[in-house]
Amino acid sequence: MLFMNKLNFLEFRNKHKSVFIILDYSVCILLSVFIFFTPFPHTTAITNISFYLAILIALFLMIFNPEAFKFKTPLSYPLIIFSLWAVGSIFWALNVENTINDLRKHLLNYIAFYFLLINFFYSRKRLEILAWVVVLSSVIFSVLGMIYYYIIMDNTIQSVRFGFLVNNLDNVSTELPVNFIGILNITAILFCMRFFSQESFLYRRIAIILCTLPLFIATILTQSRGSFVALAIAGITLLLIKKRKLLPVFLVAIALIIFLTPFKDRLDATSLSERLKINYVTCKVWKDYPLKGIGFGMMTFNNIAHKGGYVAGLPEKYKPMEVNTTHNWLLDIAVRLGVIGLILFLAIILAFVKMCWTTIRYSSDKGIKLWGVHLVIAFLVYFVMGLAEPLFLFTASALIFYILLALITVVFSLNNEAQTVEIHPVEQ
Repeated sequence: MLFMNKLNFLEFRNKHKSVFIILDYSVCILLSVFIFFTPFPHTTAITNISFYLAILIALFLMIFNPEAFKFKTPLSYPLIIFSLWAVGSIFWALNVENTINDLRKHLLNYIAFYFLLINFFYSRKRLEILAWVVVLSSVIFSVLGMIYYYIIMDNTIQSVRFGFLVNNLDNVSTELPVNFIGILNITAILFCMRFFSQESFLYRRIAIILCTLPLFIATILTQSRGSFVALAIAGITLLLIKKRKLLPVFLVAIALIIFLTPFKDRLDATSLSERLKINYVTCKVWKDYPLKGIGFGMMTFNNIAHKGGYVAGLPEKYKPMEVNTTHNWLLDIAVRLGVIGLILFLAIILAFVKMCWTTIRYSSDKGIKLWGVHLVIAFLVYFVMGLAEPLFLFTASALIFYILLALITVVFSLNNEAQTVEIHPVEQ
């Protein structure tokens, strides 16, 4: 019976081959639309329709051709085990409703997103298309944002940080706040550097430079110290690997930016002190729920920090002015899912790093090796910014994490295929 069903599915698929090809491309287009519009405000309808429609089409394609879908990757088990632990937190969550809501919205959707990406952006060409979608989204977001903030609203660079609150809540970058813009832009800058390094045509190189400039300017205009540190680390790491002679020039440029822009006014320890105080509160909550945490819900910490007396009971010098969420992504995982959840999450990071190392160290393909280098630097940027910001709180910044996971999965797979061809050229 099962054999007959497979034959029927195969016959149907062959009969309507062109339809299945169109559906395959349509999933790529819908996912690209979802990624492109996510950073922009007032695009919820577009992103929801494109994402869930992509899932429906993918499920339809999976029914008729399940063998074409790949779910076993070095990241699959770490992601699935972490997700199962997060789902299990429903049974001990302090706020069950918030946990259930955030599991769907801030975890299971992202896991589905990851598997969609690795199954529909599986080739070198599609990999580059995915990276370009991130770049173009970041560029247009930055250009339109700067026009809105500094031309339409007539703000000065000295008075208003790009992406910051202006006059009222209607004028804030709601989907990607000021301190989170850097994670999108720096990732896009690194993708531009990857494209630039292997591009030989002058006009294309000029186009890439023109894409990079607004990303760099917008990142500086946020005046975010976390973004600036991450940008500096990315530049230094990339130059140490590829162009060490340019490192002194880059360091001088960093110094000039600090002292010749409004960024110099942000060189104080007040914000850092506040984050440390919030982290101190986070550690106190974690101490009371060390193994299993308080549940996956993202708003649970804010409620328990205040209602549980964790903030009120602190001495004044340790008391933060405001506690809305955690400000360190590792502590955030630890307080929500306990030390067990943190270990499982670190396993995901370890798997990512191992895949990057294998790709960089053993690949004979220069293009694949370059992808490995730029992706590991992009992940380093994400890790550094995550130590100061709750990057999983907003969809646009959280998506970057899963896009990086998907990209290294595809690159790793392409590397394995290339090595197989080298080892068994006759069979191939």
